[in-house]
Amino acid sequence: MISPLLTDLYQLTMAYGYWKLNLHDREAVFHQIFRKNPFGGNYAVCAGLGTVIEFLQNWHFSEDDIAYLGHLKAPDGTKLFPHEFLMYLKNLRFTCHVDAIPEGTVVFPHEPLLRITGPLLQGQLIESTLLNIINFQTLIATKASRVCRAAQGDTVLEFGMRRSQGLDGALSASRAAYIGGCAATSNVLAGKRFDIPVRGTHAHSWVTAFPDEMQAFSAYADVMPNNCVLLVDTFDTVLGVKHAIEVGKKLRANGAKLRGIRLDSGDMTALSIKARELLDAAGFQETQIIASNSLDEYVIDKMKKDGAKVTVWGVGTNLMTAYDHPALDGVYKLSALRDEKGAWQYKLKISEQPIKISNPGIHQVRRFFVDGVAEIDVMYDTQLGISEAPEATLFDTSGTHKKIADYDAFVDLLVPVFDRGQCVYPDETIHAIQKRAKQETDLFVNAHQQKHYPVGLEQQLFSKKQTLIAEVIQANELF
Repeated sequence: MISPLLTDLYQLTMAYGYWKLNLHDREAVFHQIFRKNPFGGNYAVCAGLGTVIEFLQNWHFSEDDIAYLGHLKAPDGTKLFPHEFLMYLKNLRFTCHVDAIPEGTVVFPHEPLLRITGPLLQGQLIESTLLNIINFQTLIATKASRVCRAAQGDTVLEFGMRRSQGLDGALSASRAAYIGGCAATSNVLAGKRFDIPVRGTHAHSWVTAFPDEMQAFSAYADVMPNNCVLLVDTFDTVLGVKHAIEVGKKLRANGAKLRGIRLDSGDMTALSIKARELLDAAGFQETQIIASNSLDEYVIDKMKKDGAKVTVWGVGTNLMTAYDHPALDGVYKLSALRDEKGAWQYKLKISEQPIKISNPGIHQVRRFFVDGVAEIDVMYDTQLGISEAPEATLFDTSGTHKKIADYDAFVDLLVPVFDRGQCVYPDETIHAIQKRAKQETDLFVNAHQQKHYPVGLEQQLFSKKQTLIAEVIQANELF
């Protein structure tokens, strides 16, 4: 269970302010988005909703949480939060509506991955946790998708627990990597918790624990005849392959088989080619060659182009830490607030950087298809609506307008997840989520390759935004 204290302190100080000013139950709308595709790519794979559901289903402040908050001091030494507010938190339960884009869906910058509607205080208190969950898992799922696409159908194993960012980082990353397309994980707890297949054999320490490599391989084959993958690069890789073949012959004589060898250093392209030659010549055509040395999508792509004979890729550090793009720039913004008369007041944040100007309103994303392939996503406001042939102003293209008329079908991406605090989202296995991610990325990449995918604001919402920007600038005498 994730504690509601997994948040930033300013969420609690703002919550206290809302409560103190009797604004805490004012109905508000928040959206969570990201601003830029990670890894220099042109898509992302949404992930983390399952963890969000678990968090919100159990969201409440325990006795220990309240006791801890009661001990916090302001800079002048007085209590940071009064007893009355802490008792309010103690009795508080989650009552918001949540709409979300299902995990495994291909998504793009500016689109709301989550929409939270409910009491202002509650929407504020859950912000940091939702950002932590969705940002990280979406980042890792996207990296895994890129790695798996580079492998061109070969099996990809996630081997990165030991270098992941802390305990939960290892678990969350294993979950997200599986959604992104990895076939299995080395993380046993992740396997148990998320129903992910687990894979693993032995390390260099096994080999060095014996007098020589041949004895080490023979001993491993004796104790693990049905899971025999031998790490062949402890001393000399080519000699290690030859030793593995000798052990493989003994396994075969006993009705078992050498399932694979693993390369973990050196010129793995050249070594994989040599290993394949030796294995095939000895009659071990079915024995897999596994590579696992600082791999990512770029290394795998180059090795494939150079003719490597690797059949399974064990990817660790660069996947689990998102090494070349360590954070998704996801944000969470207030976009609408009911006034005292019950009318919606649209809100936005102004910035001298256009990308940081938030979008006002209550958003939905409509994806339009031609021949079964997504062609454009249009963000629209649920209060303003959207026409059958809408016009949109595209993001990141200098205000280009596009009319959407020639399409076969459409789908609204945000679906109900919580209704007044009760989960209404159907149970979904992680395997179904992984399947969706693969189907969506296959369709998207095959259709769009490296092209910029168009996402825009529906014209009524765009016009509303421009009006509000002008009003805010005038009211605050900005710029």
